[in-house]
Amino acid sequence: MRIVFTGGTGKAGRHVVPYLVDRGHEVLNVDLKPLDHPGVNTLLADITDSGQMFNALSSHFGFEGYDTGRGPARVDAVVHFAAVPRVLIHPDNETFRINTVGTYNVVEAAVKLGIRKIVIASSETTYGVCFAEGDRPFHAFPLEEDYDSDPMDSYGLSKVVNERTARAFAERSGADIYALRIGNVIEPHEYDRFPAFLADPMSRKRNAWSYIDARDLGQIVDLCLHKDGLGYQVFNATNDTITAREPTAAFLARHQPGTPLTREMGEFEAPLSNRKIREVLGFREQHDWRKYVAE
Repeated sequence: MRIVFTGGTGKAGRHVVPYLVDRGHEVLNVDLKPLDHPGVNTLLADITDSGQMFNALSSHFGFEGYDTGRGPARVDAVVHFAAVPRVLIHPDNETFRINTVGTYNVVEAAVKLGIRKIVIASSETTYGVCFAEGDRPFHAFPLEEDYDSDPMDSYGLSKVVNERTARAFAERSGADIYALRIGNVIEPHEYDRFPAFLADPMSRKRNAWSYIDARDLGQIVDLCLHKDGLGYQVFNATNDTITAREPTAAFLARHQPGTPLTREMGEFEAPLSNRKIREVLGFREQHDWRKYVAE
């Protein structure tokens, strides 16, 4: 597939883009900074500029495109990861503006250019605890896609708005638009942080004791690209298991005793559950943290 990927230079994108290229996809990166990966050109563009997004999504991917004499080839899919990645980088109103206007512009351009598959990056922050003021409880476990999303912060709120934007465009156009509520992204070198996570369990509450390996996120995106006909969907994008040595039910009973369970959970199932991507997309985890962290 010919894929325009926004934000491919970021923490998640710089792992997902190579994963997609390794599986035979042709990728154009759209970002404010270049990505150093063979065969991937970066178009420097601002997602908050609608004209730039229409142009980027109808562009040659590289110089070889000019050889055809037929103009830019059709884009098969858009993966939209570009965003301000958290609070406290820009003022809150600027974080909200960039993320919401940027997503509107990318999705609008894709739909109006006839692109029928769009994957956008939402976030675990939509569940309302990650950047909450004070020690806020979760409503219930597990956190699944029908959970009441109620963040207080500008970043999480922007992601909720982006999900509604995606839904509106999917309803209007009939395109498949899948929103990934991405968990705490872990790069391969970051598994050396897990012993500290295990020693201080409450340090991981904001992430619901869950994570996503950047390489497994690549698999999830690829599965989304190959799954057609679902219309608008939200998927938790996380790995299988809780970031704790203790079984999930016992761990939550100890550390979150007042929070109800809405169903029986797997022995080590992550509280931010990926059950939907396993059942609907066929996701099979390749990078369980226990493979990289000594007993």
